[in-house]
Amino acid sequence: MCMEMTSEKKVILIAAAFLLIMVIITFSCAKEKDILNYDFNTKTGIPPVYPDAYFSVLSDTHIYDASLGSSGAAFEKATNFSRSLFLDSQDLLDYAIDEIIASKVNFVLICGDLTKDGELVNHMIVAKKLKKLTTAGIAVFVIPGNHDINNPDAVRYNGDSTEPVMSITANDFAHIYENCGYRSAITRDDDSLSYVAEPVEGLWLLAVDSCRYRENVSGGHEIASGKVSQKTINWMTSVLRSAEAHNKAVIAMMHHGVVEHWKGQRKLHPDYLIQDFVGFGNYLASWNVRTVFTGHYHAQDITHSEHNRKNIYDVETGSLVTAPCPVRFVDIKNNVMNIRTETIADKIHSENDFATNAMALVKETVMLEEADILKRFNVSKSDIEIIADAVGDAFTAHYSGNENNFLQKKINKNKLSIWGHFVLAQQQYIIDGLWDDINPSDNNAKIHF
Repeated sequence: MCMEMTSEKKVILIAAAFLLIMVIITFSCAKEKDILNYDFNTKTGIPPVYPDAYFSVLSDTHIYDASLGSSGAAFEKATNFSRSLFLDSQDLLDYAIDEIIASKVNFVLICGDLTKDGELVNHMIVAKKLKKLTTAGIAVFVIPGNHDINNPDAVRYNGDSTEPVMSITANDFAHIYENCGYRSAITRDDDSLSYVAEPVEGLWLLAVDSCRYRENVSGGHEIASGKVSQKTINWMTSVLRSAEAHNKAVIAMMHHGVVEHWKGQRKLHPDYLIQDFVGFGNYLASWNVRTVFTGHYHAQDITHSEHNRKNIYDVETGSLVTAPCPVRFVDIKNNVMNIRTETIADKIHSENDFATNAMALVKETVMLEEADILKRFNVSKSDIEIIADAVGDAFTAHYSGNENNFLQKKINKNKLSIWGHFVLAQQQYIIDGLWDDINPSDNNAKIHF
């Protein structure tokens, strides 16, 4: 005789299935990792002193030309979960450039994802706008992001449909941005778009191309995760050995993170950290690379890790097109790095509550994305509203930086179902991890070397 399954048994079976899926995903991700051979520097001693320098940092500008479409079902579908203000991207970059010129910095770093999806027309707009900086005597150094090259998502939006538009190759990128690091490079890697420049005397900039655009295929989607090849590691070792021999201090920039920015990031969003980030960070630290400027996650965060008594700081800059739309200013004096952040969302288009609406968009899109995930696991509408609201608040705080967990709202668990309690338990590490701000301060910080 067949007996009806109780609600408790259903919950147990669904929970078991959920955990099995997580195990399979974790195992699959682990299989993808490649093993790299790092040549660690085992020498001890005092690293080179950072020379005085004053520069600005931007990331994830995601420039978009509205001629590619700004409405319709296809455009809305493509941007439904996006926190990026694509249609305001050019105004935001123009404002940032004016702020940077007024600040009289020596140079500017841009940590990838210059365009929405690697469209040629958008790259040409970026290059034209950056020329305003170089004309003003401010050097610019760029590195590609996962969206910028050979991107199958480069399209024009026409109502309910899309049509491909021209993307660019790696060679195109180096040509378009030849005046933004590639022409003035001391040396370039043969296996990637990585290069070395000397923006001020005694300071080497190691620009690392960590993107996987060569693996993108037509009809698919761009690969968001990052890694470097053994050939690039070997090239980096030769560069770092040369820097040591010539007593050059080194800072690095790349798109993907090298230090976990919140406890649990490696579990939820491994694609935002470079593959084998612990080993890679240990390798850089061993060669006295004490600061890496990164982007990709669209969040304002500074964190660090220690490897064999050597610290490495990952200074992640939020996206210029995601509220609060930050620009960093970095002043190095007497071997101390002072980092200051200016936000643009609260300065541009003040007549229409731009900043308020931009911040609201961040939470709204996070909640939509979270709700979409929870629906797949048969979470009730009322439970989704409670859990998604908590996740939305946590990510909004993280994107702005300097998270204050005293502002974290207490979740009313009494309103959750049994299944909702279980699902929240699986999501709690995300909420708590994002609210737990790891030192140092994210927006304005002083780092002693």
